Amino acid sequence: MRFPTLLFASLAVSANLSAQAASPIKYEGPPTHPAITAADAMTRLYIFADDSMMGREAGAEGGLRGTAYIEREVRRLGLIPAGDNGTFFQAVPLYNLSFDTTSTLSAGDTPLVGGRDYYPLSAGGSPRSLNGAQVIFAGSTADSKSLIAADRTVGKVVLVIGPTPGIARHYPDAAGFIIVPSEIAIPQLKRVIANVSTLMRDEEADSVKRPLTLAVPTAYVASFLGVPIQNARPGTIGKTLSGEIRYNKIDAPARNVVGIIPGSDAKLKKEYVALGAHNDHLGTRRLGPVDTDSLRAYNQMAERLYVARTHELSDFPGTGLTSAERATIHVNVDSLHRLRPARLDSVYNGADDDGSGSVGLLEIAEKFINARVRPKRSLLFVWHTGEELNLYGSAFFTDHPTVPLDSIVGQLNIDMIGRGEANDLPGGSPGYLQLIGSRRLSTELGDLVEKMNMEGRHGFMFDYAFDAAGHPEQYYCRSDHYEYARYGIPIVFLSTGSHVDYHQISDEAQYINYTHLARVANLVADLASHVGNLDHRLVVDHPKPGPKGDCVQ
Repeated sequence: MRFPTLLFASLAVSANLSAQAASPIKYEGPPTHPAITAADAMTRLYIFADDSMMGREAGAEGGLRGTAYIEREVRRLGLIPAGDNGTFFQAVPLYNLSFDTTSTLSAGDTPLVGGRDYYPLSAGGSPRSLNGAQVIFAGSTADSKSLIAADRTVGKVVLVIGPTPGIARHYPDAAGFIIVPSEIAIPQLKRVIANVSTLMRDEEADSVKRPLTLAVPTAYVASFLGVPIQNARPGTIGKTLSGEIRYNKIDAPARNVVGIIPGSDAKLKKEYVALGAHNDHLGTRRLGPVDTDSLRAYNQMAERLYVARTHELSDFPGTGLTSAERATIHVNVDSLHRLRPARLDSVYNGADDDGSGSVGLLEIAEKFINARVRPKRSLLFVWHTGEELNLYGSAFFTDHPTVPLDSIVGQLNIDMIGRGEANDLPGGSPGYLQLIGSRRLSTELGDLVEKMNMEGRHGFMFDYAFDAAGHPEQYYCRSDHYEYARYGIPIVFLSTGSHVDYHQISDEAQYINYTHLARVANLVADLASHVGNLDHRLVVDHPKPGPKGDCVQ
């Protein structure tokens, strides 16, 4: 029964590859024009998502290359600089954090080796010192009644077993924590401390001393506790630690690109309609190059099997299958390579995520800068960095705005607007578009999006499913619009949704639907124009989340 499935999958993949070959792997397009067109978007995206951009990773050379391209374009078009010191760039203070392997730590008289005896899991901030702190076994979190009282852990390193979410709140005055990972987690822990984390400096947050967490394999718990974990009882006092765990912090330059098209009304031009996309992506594959087409073929078949069973996309391309389903997948690499030679690639080009949104903003900017009559309010264009990390660029911009924050009347965010067809996701079509957050703060803004779609004859069929309260994907909290919403600025997030190339090296310019991309950009331009010409600010008729609170979908 397996053979027909394999044959069908192989034929389907061959057909897909043949159809998608209509867009070339490499392309150099003609100069762009004032109108928003698929051809212009294609010209721009083949530059912005090229391998030479090195995956546009925030805090790395590729991120600087990507933002340099955007800056050249907005300067050429004639936008007004709105970054730092009269430039289009706003520096975002990222840094690379890595475990200092020269750290020294001992438990009693026993020297400990980082990356073997323990794995430090602290991420940023200023960790509390473990020097002179005693280890104490607090018990198992699976049996909360067995846990010792918080007053017995002040200044100590608390060792617990079991699930640990919330343990820092339970023992707020601990110097640190020791958790005991499963054996299967050890390889991942090795990778974690070997890797470099890119974070954003925050003077207020970094000044707070945080407890340090160490993951200690079962075999090495006795080195800290003095007895094997199975012999310990809640309250058992272990050894005293000495030494310091250190981290290397190296600045990692990153930048938002910020430009303004002034409004036409002398009074209203002091207010802004903000338009945003993120300029960063994932960089390069650290494990080295892979055969792009073979990987994509596998992911296509895996996703097809998953969708057939669940009627929705998997959480991540190529995952979510049963072992039986996985066993049915066979990629005939020779057949693929007869269509075209193997392509070894290690660059995460991010053509859709969010190259499509970034060039969409450039198209919108080019339209308005050449318009005979501009909106009454000014248009504020921000290409944010660090979205893939933790929304760093948009968080920094809204905390350190280059225009008065209360002058921004709304924010329109586009992230991944270049796919959305039936072969991309269930329910996809030429008119497919996801809307998120459009009525969460302002009912008026949500109504305007619907009105612009009808009056402009854009023909989109809006999917609000991912905007549902409590939706597990949490899209409302996962893109740059939320950093504006937390300050009470009405937002709408527009996207054509996920697909098999999401966060894969196969997210390349050749697979983008440029007609779909241009249609979304034209809708956003109409919406920006209408909001920019309103005789009043968008009405905020729902509660504001608050700038320091946690996002709730």
